[in-house]
Amino acid sequence: MEQKQPSPPRGLSKLFFRLPIWLYRLGLGGILGGRFLLINHIGRKSGQPRQAVVEVVRHDEASGTYIVCSGFGEEAQWFQNLMHTPDVTIQVGRRSLAVHAERLPAAAGGDEMVDYARRHPKSAAELAKFMGFTVDGSDADYRAVGETLPFVAFHSRG
Repeated sequence: MEQKQPSPPRGLSKLFFRLPIWLYRLGLGGILGGRFLLINHIGRKSGQPRQAVVEVVRHDEASGTYIVCSGFGEEAQWFQNLMHTPDVTIQVGRRSLAVHAERLPAAAGGDEMVDYARRHPKSAAELAKFMGFTVDGSDADYRAVGETLPFVAFHSRG
């Protein structure tokens, strides 16, 4: 596996990435289904409310836990904010949940990425490419990606 880490979006691409936030604000988050969730978090420097929409890697229905990945690594503002203030709310479709964010160990991130790649092979390949990884489609390559990127589990506080 080879990686060239992409920079967080700027300019017009930033507007594109923020479009799902506006869908949630307009009450249309339901059209994104359970594949994406909105994180309502607090800026670690400003103390102001912030929002980000991320893809759900896995939802454990038994525990209610949602797993997500920071495709832009530890530099992503939402990830840094969660590590500073982990008690946040998320919105999945029309459901709002009080959660605690926990960073997963690298090995668990590797397991999650392998599982995701098995369930969504085309999406995993496109996502890896977008994030700057060159993968051959093997479990070993996807495991290496998952061990490199930070994964976060959102556990219910209610």
